[in-house]
Amino acid sequence: MPTNSIATMKIFSESLKLMGNNFTISVVDEEEAVAKKHIHTAIDEIRRIEQLFTTFKPDSQTNLINDHAGIQPIIVDQEVFELIERSIAISKITQGAFDISYGSIDKSLWNFDKTMTKLPSAEAARKMVHLINYQNIVLDAANRSVFLKEKGMRIGFGGIGKGYAAEMAKKLLIKNGVQSGIINASGDLTTWGNQPDGKPWTIGIADPDRPQAAFSYIEISNKAVATSGNYEKYILIDGKKYSHTIDPKTGLPISGIKSVTVISNNAELADAMATPIAVMGINAGLFLINQLPDLHCIIIDDHNKIYTSKNIHLK
Repeated sequence: MPTNSIATMKIFSESLKLMGNNFTISVVDEEEAVAKKHIHTAIDEIRRIEQLFTTFKPDSQTNLINDHAGIQPIIVDQEVFELIERSIAISKITQGAFDISYGSIDKSLWNFDKTMTKLPSAEAARKMVHLINYQNIVLDAANRSVFLKEKGMRIGFGGIGKGYAAEMAKKLLIKNGVQSGIINASGDLTTWGNQPDGKPWTIGIADPDRPQAAFSYIEISNKAVATSGNYEKYILIDGKKYSHTIDPKTGLPISGIKSVTVISNNAELADAMATPIAVMGINAGLFLINQLPDLHCIIIDDHNKIYTSKNIHLK
């Protein structure tokens, strides 16, 4: 950004509900009218992606795949095929801790409302997760088709969709000449460029006991950040807090970790990795993150102890 224009640059933002989440799109520009036009371009792109991947629209490609589980493959758009392909790759590196076929979990069993007073039995939970298996998602690149092997299987993009949408919107804005901005999808965000004063974008890492407060700050210009935490959605049973994060192998909620924050160059990857790191646990999660290039994480356990991957510099 030319230094002579810094003085006239401002941040313009708009917040709205998209993909079932609160999105805030912010761009840096001199003129409000130009900024608003860019923001609405991003909103249109996110809405386009929502139509492809939603499970709330009967004729979405996701629902067509699910409705034909165990029956026949469904031909999908290239970007749907590729997102499923990348999702399966993440399932492989996380040993199934991330799995888009979680959609078969019975919502009535896990509603996480205050009426829940006990965990389901291990046996009931196992029955619930028997259809969760990314290895039963069959991709045919030649025909661009997706087939779920088992009847009753369902895929869903709740663990990766909003990160993908944020990343796609960011790419479109950069292509349109927007030099700086932030797309914030309910706390999962991606940034590019710098603030109007030329300084890097900085975020606070939320204190899980007081989500409105930050315990630390980190510079995140040209990076993406995603957090999975039990401070927003959880249940208390016999005085113990259980996260809304379900281990896809057992069907039971995880415990012991309050939050996982993942920092990456890509919002889709950050979004997809935050939950499986929580499922894998502190040691296995940190070990994996430290093997992967350009990925970092901060984990807070139930006793407020902070663990970080290599090369994290908190302020």
